[in-house]
Amino acid sequence: MASLEGLLEPLGIHISADSFFAKTLLISTLSIALYTISKPILGYFCVLLSLFVLPGISLSKFGPKGSWAVVTGASDGIGKEYALQLARKGFNIVLISRTQSKLDALASEIETKNAGTKTKVLAMDFTRNDDSDYGRLKALLTGVDVSILVNNVGLSHSIPVPFLETPQKEMTDIITINCLGTLRITQLIAPGMVSRKRGLIITMASFGGILPTPLLATYSGSKAFLQQWSTALGSELAPHGVRVQLVQSYLVTSAMSKIRRASAVVPTPKQFVRAALGKIGRSGGAQGIAYTSTPYWAHGLMHWGLLTFTGTMNKFVVDKNRGMHESIRKRALKKMEREGKKVA
Repeated sequence: MASLEGLLEPLGIHISADSFFAKTLLISTLSIALYTISKPILGYFCVLLSLFVLPGISLSKFGPKGSWAVVTGASDGIGKEYALQLARKGFNIVLISRTQSKLDALASEIETKNAGTKTKVLAMDFTRNDDSDYGRLKALLTGVDVSILVNNVGLSHSIPVPFLETPQKEMTDIITINCLGTLRITQLIAPGMVSRKRGLIITMASFGGILPTPLLATYSGSKAFLQQWSTALGSELAPHGVRVQLVQSYLVTSAMSKIRRASAVVPTPKQFVRAALGKIGRSGGAQGIAYTSTPYWAHGLMHWGLLTFTGTMNKFVVDKNRGMHESIRKRALKKMEREGKKVA
C-alpha cells in the first residue's frame, strides 16, 4: 500500500515521514474538503428520496377513522382543501373561520360527499382575540377526540408596504392572527392529544419566514416566529406521542397570494395539500430543520437550493427580495390608481 508521502509527492506536497502533527493536520484538512464537496451531493439525493420516493407517516397513526380534525382558516384555499381531504380520509371535521355562510356551505359539502362524516362549525374572527370565542371553541370540543389540528389561519399585507408605512391595524391583525391565534388554539387542543398519547399538529408557514422579506416585514417576522415556536414545540411534545410538523410553502394559488393560474412552481391548494398530507414526517427540502417539511416537490427543491447554495439571511438575498417586492408594490399601486381605490 502506498504511503501518504508517496501519494502526495506528485502533487508537490512534501512532509517529513516522522512529522505526525503534519500528517494529522493534512488528513484532517483533506477529510473536511471531501466532506464539504460531498455534502451537497448527498443532500440532493436525500431531498429526492424525501420528495419523490419515501412515503410519509400514515394519518391513521395519529387517530382512528371517526376521530376529529380541527382546521382553522377553513373556508377558502388551503384550509378548505385540508378539510376536504381529511374528510375523505375518514376524519370528522371541525371547521373554524370568520364567515358563517362559507362554513355552513363547506360543512354541507363535506357531509354530502362523505357518507357518515360529521362536521362542527365555529364562526370566529381571530383578529378580536376574544376570550369568549376561545371559550365557545373549548365547549364545542368537550368530549371530542381531536387527532389532528391544522393551524392554517393566517393574514398577510394587502400589498407590499414599507414597515414605517404599515397601518397599525394591519400590523396588529397580522401578529394577532398568525402568532397569538395559533398559540391559543394549540394550547387549547394539544393537552387532549398529550393525554391520549397521540396526535398531529400541522402549522402552515411560508417562505416569507425563511427569507427576511422587505415590504412584508411584519408578515415575514410572524412566519419566522412560527418556525422557531413549532420546532421547539415539536421537541416538547414528541415524548408524549404527539407529532408537530411545520409545513413550509412558496406560492400557492389562493386569495392571499392573488395568483390564479397554477404552474410547476405554483400549485393549486389541492396539489399542495395532497403533498403535505402524504409527506408527514418527511423533511422534503427542509433538510436538517427539525419538525419541519417542505413537501411540494418544486418548493422543496427551491428550499434546499437556498439553504445549500445561497443561504437565506445574507445581504444579497435580502436585497434581491426587496427589489422584487418594491416592483410588486409599484404595480399594485398603479392598478389601484386605475381602479380609483385609496391606499393607506
